[in-house]
Amino acid sequence: MNLVYRYRVKCLTGLLNQQARAVSFVWNYCNDRQKDALRFGRRWLTGFDLNKLTAGSCRELGLHSGTVNATCEQYAKSRSQQKRPSLRYRGRKSLGWVPLKGRDIKETPNGFHFHGREFKVFKSRELPGGAKIKDGTAFSRDARGNWFLNVCIEVDAPHVRPISSGVGIDLGLIELATLSTGEKIENPRHFRRAEEKLSKAQRANKRRQATRIHARTANARRDYLHKAALGIVRRFDYIAVGNVNAAGLAKTSMAKSVLDASWSSFRDMLRYKAIAHGATFEVVDESFSSQTCNACGVIAGPKGRAGLNERRWVCACGAEHDRDVNAARNILKRGSGHRTPAEGFLGA
Repeated sequence: MNLVYRYRVKCLTGLLNQQARAVSFVWNYCNDRQKDALRFGRRWLTGFDLNKLTAGSCRELGLHSGTVNATCEQYAKSRSQQKRPSLRYRGRKSLGWVPLKGRDIKETPNGFHFHGREFKVFKSRELPGGAKIKDGTAFSRDARGNWFLNVCIEVDAPHVRPISSGVGIDLGLIELATLSTGEKIENPRHFRRAEEKLSKAQRANKRRQATRIHARTANARRDYLHKAALGIVRRFDYIAVGNVNAAGLAKTSMAKSVLDASWSSFRDMLRYKAIAHGATFEVVDESFSSQTCNACGVIAGPKGRAGLNERRWVCACGAEHDRDVNAARNILKRGSGHRTPAEGFLGA
């Protein structure tokens, strides 16, 4: 199992800025060669081909040879993943990025040694003893100009816990998440809280202040989601989450609220935290989950957009439902880790 440890870099940020510009030059060179291959009908270039074309350029560019190779390989990998004939050029507005090979970096008491220099970092936590640093490690710069070192390591995957308790999760906008146990996780709406300050900064053309507000909002949201996901993973052995289409809803009039809730990030955190703690995670089809009675299985709930305002309803079988709790219980039932009708409803 791969984990990424992120450390903020204390020194040599000027050097990293210089190297980031050189990395962008290598990336753009790879993009130019790819476009030449398209223009003349040649075979598309692989990462190995790009490595041969850039061989011997590291000294002139002031980069480590592993950085040049990692840039070429990442270009070919990104082009393949995005299924595009070519990619965008990296320019001044692109955030700084300096990839490197895992074999080229060594841990020191105060930081990490790379390319003949020691990069001191704020070590918020130590790497696991005996952990092997893998390829994919990279320096990255955020919008405020701070540099971070993202160390990718490989650790042994924990044993999967036996399923003794499960939970279904319905994601929403009023509440961030509703559990099948009846609990509801509040949606703090971080962006909405900072929206007024942000609009004032933008109208006054205060770009640095606007960038700081965006960064603080993102950090607060990320911290809240981490804590919420970790609390769920520690309590339940099986976690089922609805497959709400966040990307699709982000193109509607609800875009601002959907992006502020950050459903996709929350699902990703639940997934990798579940793997790290030995829990089982599954994404479940949530179609008609709020309209289907979890007691008798009949679709009898309020339908359409008009029905969204009805948060509680009563089924013909006599069962009374909270719309979101009912959806979470149906999501749990549809999961492969659910075994009995009562499991997960009361947090057993």
